[in-house]
Amino acid sequence: MQSNKNILSVKNAKKHFGGVVAINDVSITAFKGNITGLIGPNGAGKTTLFNLITGLIAPNSGEFFLLDKKYSPKNIHNVVENGIARTFQNIRLFNKMSVLENVLVGRHVKTDCWSLGILSSIFKNRNLITKEAEEMELCMKILERVGLSEKKFNLSESLPYGDQRRLEIARALASEPLLLALDEPAAGMNPTEKVELKNLITQISKEGISILIIEHDVKLITSLCDIVYVMDRGKIISHGTPEVIKNDQAVINAYLGKNAND
Repeated sequence: MQSNKNILSVKNAKKHFGGVVAINDVSITAFKGNITGLIGPNGAGKTTLFNLITGLIAPNSGEFFLLDKKYSPKNIHNVVENGIARTFQNIRLFNKMSVLENVLVGRHVKTDCWSLGILSSIFKNRNLITKEAEEMELCMKILERVGLSEKKFNLSESLPYGDQRRLEIARALASEPLLLALDEPAAGMNPTEKVELKNLITQISKEGISILIIEHDVKLITSLCDIVYVMDRGKIISHGTPEVIKNDQAVINAYLGKNAND
């Protein structure tokens, strides 16, 4: 169900790399509580836009708002502190750390878990010990949400591919984001894993977390999203409900092709 309140607004964003214009005066709006999709052919600029929103790269111009509050996308830590967490197309986990430890890393914007653990072990302070236990419990609840609680002590590198995707989402959730940005989360997944991923994303959305997702799997996007934006050559060429997008001739010509309604 579409909310009338904006969770994310991007206004007139531009980004060029040397003489190449990657993003050309792009504006998008994502509504609170919705799943918003971003699709387009390779080279359309969607990953660049995604990286601008999440602070991985800085724009040349444009304005960025989260819940109508302007934020600077020029620093990824500032973006996370403002309430945006992301995953990556190429999974980025701490391979030699446990599943639970990877989620604890995601808590760094809320509390310094590592210092907390060291201090509580040295000083045996009851308040510190209590706080450490609370953080552990919170992270365990996140692992339960994504179905990884029984693997909490496993090294992340030992997990199957689909579980590694889930763990990266869990780590992002640990920062308690207002907006969860997923960069091609279904990449490399088999059909069974994609169904499990779809169920997880739907569950997260029902919990009230707004989601922005880039994905090449059009069927997944159209089955998940409330609103979809389509990019081509650095511009938004269409946006609307999945049904509107699938029947937009400009989208069909640029991206979906003859299989749009398959």
